[in-house]
Amino acid sequence: SVPIDLSYELDLWGRVRRSFESARAQADAVEDDYHSVLLTLAGDVAAQYFQLRAFDSELAALNEAVVLRERSMDLLEQRLKAGTISEVDVARARSELSTARAGVADVKRERQETQDTLSVLCGAPSSTFHVPVKPLTGSPPVIPAGVPASVLERRPDIASAERKVAAANAQIGIAKAAYFSTVRLTGQGGVLSNDADLLFNSASKVWSIGPSLNLPITGYAVIGFNVKKAKAAREEAIANYRQTVLTAVKDVDTSLAQIRFRREQAAAVSEALKSAEKAAELVRQQYDRGVITYLDLLDAERSRLDIDRQSSQLTAQRYLATVRLIKAIGGAW
Repeated sequence: SVPIDLSYELDLWGRVRRSFESARAQADAVEDDYHSVLLTLAGDVAAQYFQLRAFDSELAALNEAVVLRERSMDLLEQRLKAGTISEVDVARARSELSTARAGVADVKRERQETQDTLSVLCGAPSSTFHVPVKPLTGSPPVIPAGVPASVLERRPDIASAERKVAAANAQIGIAKAAYFSTVRLTGQGGVLSNDADLLFNSASKVWSIGPSLNLPITGYAVIGFNVKKAKAAREEAIANYRQTVLTAVKDVDTSLAQIRFRREQAAAVSEALKSAEKAAELVRQQYDRGVITYLDLLDAERSRLDIDRQSSQLTAQRYLATVRLIKAIGGAW
């Protein structure tokens, strides 16, 4: 016996069409979820990279402070031998030098941890992954005015949530189609013989064709509950979609606020750094003339270094805020 069976369902009530729509929408949602993961990964890589560059800027400031304090230490030791200063100033200078060196070691540790995290995100072994030292300079890209809110539609999570709503809506049509009859056209053919030599003769051919009709005589209550379940699932999908949109709007507003206020903060810190550098230079001149003590000079130098490190971190925060905005609108504009 060599049979061939064929069956075709007449999609009178749209059950097959709705099944196809639901499956296609679910496939689109999975693809959007995949792109959402890619966007998150790209944002994490950018964030870790700019944080790494911020540590490079801090290292540059700390290394400069170490060099200056080493020079000051040499000069103070010469003055101590000459008897022009007390040993207290030398002890304080030695303490500040050790503190600066400890700060360098601590920032190097943080940089190494950030580099290891970046290596994982890039899919490379941390033992062979290395990013050359390069201080963070410049400013993040300027956000153009008038970017439309429609760019939010490009966010993969919003697109995925919308496709899930479409899939859930199609499931309602599938559930309702169970109320109606199912009509199938079934055909059978082939060859049949009790003798293998005569199996493929014309007399051994057999075939049949005919419709089949299935009616839901019982189970209407179950079908009704399935319809209610499908409608509830659609309402849940709609609520998730609305929540995703609200979260997206919040992310954009938060990122824009961070960019605006970080820019204002950076301008203030920049002015403070200029003033601190000028103050430190004036204090050093006064100390060289013997007007003030070495403790006053240390306070001025320490203040300048703290503001310099704050400026480096603030520059990184501005870049991170821009990264978050690009991620919030689903990619670059």
